[in-house]
Amino acid sequence: MAARAVIRFAALLVAAMIIGAAPALAQTNDPSLTQTGIDCLNRGATAADCIKRDTEDTSGERPGDNNGERPGAGSAATNAVFLPALIVDLFPYPVGGGQAPLPTPDPRRDPASGALPPPVPPAGATAIQQAAAGGPTVSPSDLVAAEPPRAIVGDFVPDEVLVTVEGNAVQQIATSFGLEVRSQRRSQLLGATLVRFGVPDGRPVGVVLAQLAADGRTLRREPNHIYSLQQAATIVNYAFERIALDAKEASGENVRIAVIDTAIDDTNPALSGVIADQFDAMPEVPIAARDHGTSIDGLIAGVGALKGMAPGARIYHARAFEGGKSTMGVILAALDWAAEQDVRIINMSFVGPKNDLLGVACRNARALGIVLVAAAGNNGPKAPYGYPAAFDGVIAVTATDAKDGLMQQANRGAYVFLSAPGVEMVAPSGAGSDVVTGTSFAAAIVTGAIANLLHAAPDRSVDWVEKALAATARDLGPKGRDNDFGYGLLNIEAAEAAKE
Repeated sequence: MAARAVIRFAALLVAAMIIGAAPALAQTNDPSLTQTGIDCLNRGATAADCIKRDTEDTSGERPGDNNGERPGAGSAATNAVFLPALIVDLFPYPVGGGQAPLPTPDPRRDPASGALPPPVPPAGATAIQQAAAGGPTVSPSDLVAAEPPRAIVGDFVPDEVLVTVEGNAVQQIATSFGLEVRSQRRSQLLGATLVRFGVPDGRPVGVVLAQLAADGRTLRREPNHIYSLQQAATIVNYAFERIALDAKEASGENVRIAVIDTAIDDTNPALSGVIADQFDAMPEVPIAARDHGTSIDGLIAGVGALKGMAPGARIYHARAFEGGKSTMGVILAALDWAAEQDVRIINMSFVGPKNDLLGVACRNARALGIVLVAAAGNNGPKAPYGYPAAFDGVIAVTATDAKDGLMQQANRGAYVFLSAPGVEMVAPSGAGSDVVTGTSFAAAIVTGAIANLLHAAPDRSVDWVEKALAATARDLGPKGRDNDFGYGLLNIEAAEAAKE
């Protein structure tokens, strides 16, 4: 017996030595790599070469190509981000493919029970510190059971990263990691210095972010994501009737509203006396378009023949888009400026990928008492979630037509909070007017409606506004809240009568 035990032990020892001598297999968290790509990595090729070989196909199609159904897919070759195995995926879901997305874990939840712990802000914490700690606020998505979100896999500036830094180590960090300091400023909403680092040597963004993650001088690190305005193709203003707002009584007098959008034509008669101040977050980029921003401001607070939802409101307009596009760094600059103007509402009629810096800025803006309204997106019923609309504490608005039917191109999902008119409406545009369609314009209708509520009672809180809108919305679609219409169609008359 003893001899047989010795023989078995020797056999196990030999097997262990054979396994230990085998080459270590490459590991990757990229779900789009095929077995061919993994074998390529195992042979010792570089990550960039393997990704290039793995995405080439004799049929001319890219792995995961979804025929453009999801926004921001871009080119697999130009937008590929390869991350080391120990780093959590920057973009958790592939652009295409037929597999259902995995649930997104919430680090605040208890792994066993799934319950959220009560927030414990530090003693004497400010509103922003409370929000950053998890916050005592109730957000729209906390009011309902939500399915796991699917984040847009978005384009980003290929040679830049955004990093928040505390202290005076910006130049030292740049030197340590071979980066260029392209811009830096102190961000009120992020509570730190926001630095836009350039990557001059062609390293992939994911690799640079992974390298920076090991440096304790950096607080948060994100790609400089690209965001898009949400205006659909267009083919009258019936909004007042549909949302039960008396056009003769409508007023947002002295309510301060920030709009982050394109440049505007402030000579349009509909904007006469409406614009309190303007800020250009991208002054180095020539202005080519003014239509979208002019329409948004006009729908919110326009005067004259093209009367908006809240005439008398004061618009603080930040130009942050050109050609329908912007970057995360530019949008954050616009948000900080908006917060400095002591506004009560911020309208964000744009959509892009989930970005942690934007999430922090939105959470802290809400903690300051600012109501955040955003377009849900125009990317279709199968599109992933769009941000900032899908962040907690942001009112995500979808668009309906004159018969309360859902706009065909609208995004769907558990994050959709409210419906409002946004299909084929007349709005100011450039020096004249146009017929506009999109969740962008539905968001503007909701922003103007909320301004009426705050004009009537300036002390109303963000919580009150969210709960009143949810409780009084007119149900559309399946009974109760649903992924198409959210809580239903905005009803300002009912919201105004809601108990405090």
